[in-house]
Amino acid sequence: MASGASNGCIYLWDVELGECINSLSVHTRLIWSLSWSRNGQILASAGQDSAIRLSDTRLWTCIKVLQAHTNEVWSVAWSPDGQTLISDSTDETIKFWDVQTGECIKTFKSGRRYSGMNIKGVTGLTEATITTLLALGAVEYS
Repeated sequence: MASGASNGCIYLWDVELGECINSLSVHTRLIWSLSWSRNGQILASAGQDSAIRLSDTRLWTCIKVLQAHTNEVWSVAWSPDGQTLISDSTDETIKFWDVQTGECIKTFKSGRRYSGMNIKGVTGLTEATITTLLALGAVEYS
C-alpha cells in the first residue's frame, strides 16, 4: 500500500506489519492522488505542485515528470491498457497523457459556471462583482 503526504513524500507500507518500509520524496507540496499501474510497476502521483510524477516501484525512483497543468492536480487514473494516464486539475482541465513519451495528447476544458454569460447592461452590480464575473468567463456583448 502507498500513501501520499503533505510534505510531498510517498510512503510505502507493509500492511501486515503496519509499518512504513520505504519513502520517496517526489513532490514539492501536498500529494492529492496516487494510482498504481495495472502491472504494479509504476505509481503515478499528483499534487499541489501542478505536476504528475511517475515512479518505478521496483527501483523506487521517479522516472518521469508530466507537466502541463497550470494549477493543482486533484486526481490521476490509468486507462485499462496502461498506455494512457488521465489527470484532473483545478485549472479546469482533464488531460490525457501518453505514458511512454510523457506528452499530453489531449485536453478537455470544462465549462466555467459563468462562461459566455452576457452581463452587458445588467443593473445592480458593483464594479467588483462585474470584474469577478468577467474573470469567471462572463462577457459584455452589445
